[in-house]
Amino acid sequence: MTTTAPTRTTARKLARFTGHYVEMVAAMLIGMVALGPLWPAAWLVRPDLDALVMATNMTVAMVAAMALRKHSWPRITEMAAVMYLPFVVLLVPYWLGALSGGALMVAGHVVMFPLMLAAMVWRRAEYWH
Repeated sequence: MTTTAPTRTTARKLARFTGHYVEMVAAMLIGMVALGPLWPAAWLVRPDLDALVMATNMTVAMVAAMALRKHSWPRITEMAAVMYLPFVVLLVPYWLGALSGGALMVAGHVVMFPLMLAAMVWRRAEYWH
């Protein structure tokens, strides 16, 4: 006797894909709130360090959420890298004085979210089921 798993509709797959994205964003927000107070206040005064601390807080929580959902470590590492990439790239214009601290933080977040989505689309098999 052979059994087959029911095929999910495209709408259901899209809902699950969207749910994965929303879960990661929620984990990131929780990480910012929960881990933020653990850092020395003097670090958070400097916009460059503050951006890296925030990226770390979000990444730690997102990695934990992805590990709990049993994502593969290569995909978790990939997503963590995608979260740091905008800030690392934007630090150069910040250090050169071409970007303010506020712009560094805003631009880093604005770029991070579409990059996360792009990583998910690129690795659809991990998220689209």
